[in-house]
Amino acid sequence: MFQRILIANRGEIALRIIRACRELGVETVAVFSEADRGAHYLDLADETYCIGPAQAGESYLKIDRVISAAEVGNVQAIHPGYGFLAENAHFAEVCRDSQIEFIGPPHGAMSKLGDKVEARRIAAAADVPCVPGSEGLITSEAEAIKVANEIGYPVLIKATAGGGGKGIRPARNDITLRSELKAASAEAEKAFKNAGVYIEKLVEKPRHVEVQVLADQHGHVVHLWERDCTMQRRHQKLIEESPATKLPHSIRDEMCAAAVRLATESGYTNAGTVEFIVDPDNNYYFIEVNARIQVEHPVTEMVTGIDLIQQQIRVAAGEELSFKQSDIPCQGAAIEVRINAEDPENDFRGSPGTITRLRVPGGPGVRFDSHVYEGYRISPYYDSMIGKLIVHRPTRLEAIACTRRALAEFVIEGVKSTIPLAMKILDHTTFIDGLGDTKFVERTWV
Repeated sequence: MFQRILIANRGEIALRIIRACRELGVETVAVFSEADRGAHYLDLADETYCIGPAQAGESYLKIDRVISAAEVGNVQAIHPGYGFLAENAHFAEVCRDSQIEFIGPPHGAMSKLGDKVEARRIAAAADVPCVPGSEGLITSEAEAIKVANEIGYPVLIKATAGGGGKGIRPARNDITLRSELKAASAEAEKAFKNAGVYIEKLVEKPRHVEVQVLADQHGHVVHLWERDCTMQRRHQKLIEESPATKLPHSIRDEMCAAAVRLATESGYTNAGTVEFIVDPDNNYYFIEVNARIQVEHPVTEMVTGIDLIQQQIRVAAGEELSFKQSDIPCQGAAIEVRINAEDPENDFRGSPGTITRLRVPGGPGVRFDSHVYEGYRISPYYDSMIGKLIVHRPTRLEAIACTRRALAEFVIEGVKSTIPLAMKILDHTTFIDGLGDTKFVERTWV
């Protein structure tokens, strides 16, 4: 086991990693920007280093500064959390070249799976169903039109790099395809410095279901069941749950097995998520791999009882998984609500500012993962997350009732939050009956 780990991240996930390390008896080194100076979670780290000004490009995204802090802090490994450098294959390579273990997948597997076109090739080789689409990157407008007409409209134009919904545009005919092709490519270039795009069939009214996988360095790969992330807005997840509702057991088992095959085929190790869309007839299709820990990982922890952050650290240290597939339960139902400092009534405009009052819910089955406190200032420079409310109860209906109760107990003053929208979703019969799709929130409220 490592003696000291540097956490190359901030906020809620940095605190989550510090707590996991403390339970393992591992010391932590936390880095921070000037915007995060004085944040309370930093007090729980064994050592801290400022790595730059508020702008992420001059601090959390500066590989040389992170590596310098790791060398000064005398750490054996770096945990990237999620966001920032978490899926940066070059960063993973630099870490290992510096004789510092990267707590994540090998940079080769990360590079392959980070390119969505290459990931589709790997999925096909592993006999994992993919959405019909172009075999590679689209190189011309004429090729795009040819592919779209072969697979049939509507289609999606998708960036091969990055994520977060950027570089994704629908097209329903040749005219819109021409304009959206240019727009998607330009957006991808701006966001990811990679203008490459490909085309997929647009699956109407899909659900978004993902499978958590975990692989050690000794050839053992397991899944930890699935999460339903259908409740989202513009590809940004709002509510996640496990297990997925209204998903036949046979399809669930097939998807989980497919995720394990894909991870094995790609030479993946550590924690990762294989994402699928599911059409109204329960046909499922691979869409991408998130080669890191996910924001929504707590719902998996609640139904399996497995601490994913600790498992990441153990795997990176070379330990074998201490459990087999047959040992992994899926007990009860868990729901996670992301609470952001945003105004749902004003196109989700960010609401930076100081939290002047905070009351957090509790009670049986309630967990709140957050780094904020009364007097904490939500910075305009980073993600607007306040925290994640996670509940775990014996049944889904009990979990929904518990989530409603917990949200009603929340008091957050000084900034706007997404709690009112979450309450509306949880009260809606479509959500309660498990009949929503990825556009449900946008059609209903946005």
